[in-house]
Amino acid sequence: MRLSREQQASLVASIRLATSTANRNNATRAAAYLDFYKAHPEIEWALLAHLVSRNSGWSMTDLQGEWLPLLLEEERRIAFFMMLERSNWLIFHDAYAQLLLYAAMKERGQDLTELLAGLNVSRFMCDIWREFWRSADTVLLTHGLIVNEQQYIEQRVVQKPLYQERVLDTFAFQAQSLLSLNQVFFPYSRQGERYVRLCGLAVHRFGSVEQRINVGKALYKLLTEDPERFSQIKDWACTHPHTGSRADFWPHLFTTEHTIEQVSSYREKLAGSNLIDPVRKIYSPPLAAAWADAEHPPADGVDWFRDVKWLDSLGPGQPLPTLDEADYLQAINLTEAGVKLLTAFS
Repeated sequence: MRLSREQQASLVASIRLATSTANRNNATRAAAYLDFYKAHPEIEWALLAHLVSRNSGWSMTDLQGEWLPLLLEEERRIAFFMMLERSNWLIFHDAYAQLLLYAAMKERGQDLTELLAGLNVSRFMCDIWREFWRSADTVLLTHGLIVNEQQYIEQRVVQKPLYQERVLDTFAFQAQSLLSLNQVFFPYSRQGERYVRLCGLAVHRFGSVEQRINVGKALYKLLTEDPERFSQIKDWACTHPHTGSRADFWPHLFTTEHTIEQVSSYREKLAGSNLIDPVRKIYSPPLAAAWADAEHPPADGVDWFRDVKWLDSLGPGQPLPTLDEADYLQAINLTEAGVKLLTAFS
């Protein structure tokens, strides 16, 4: 039975309220994505979004962790955080509302995609959700959401002069590739192994929407291509709540406890894959200790979908080199070496 106008308005209002409530910070977003995936495992994008949100949270807390405060002044770190936070907030604001509408469609057993317009969702997604409702094509839906969300933040974050000038065009942002701070990883555990494994890839040329879309599709392929590892990634995510600290996945190297050392120069903590002193772990704060919840202005902008060429981006992406735990160890060793070198001249 078709919903009345009053019922439609009530449903849209309830979706907006639930989305706003869960959109408080990176940790609440990540938890909401995962809870949705548990309830609707056919929406694999929700698990991908949860895992990518974890990485966003780790990047946020890195800004207040062991090393970056020694390299970047506070004003620059706040600007970096706000770019990450605004992007994370906007994507959730747009995508989670779509997920909740789908849940309502399942509950009622009817196509309610006409309500996407009332949620200010791009026309690009309307046909994709209708096709998913008809065919359950998970890959098409995931690719569609990847394209849509990267386009959504393109005009609202990436192309904003504020973020261009304070973050994207700065040497510090470009240097993250040199310091290997631009890696996205999925943790997972294999039975009998002591430490958590990682699989992921590097994000280069963040300013290119085409590249961000390709990275998203490559991450989705990496997540799902090995069924056994896919199951292990899911199990790890479901048994390890996201706090924002890298101690969530490697507590043997990272700690949420901050100890200020009274020394004249930085003393290394890492020797390859091990700590030099087991007591002196790398500080990685939880999100709540690193940043207060941010206040956001309403989502601005207009519908990005004005060129049918973007329908071509729904297909498979270009393959990208993958990374593992050895690459991350190399990255953090390189980062620490950079900190040691740069602080020696400060």
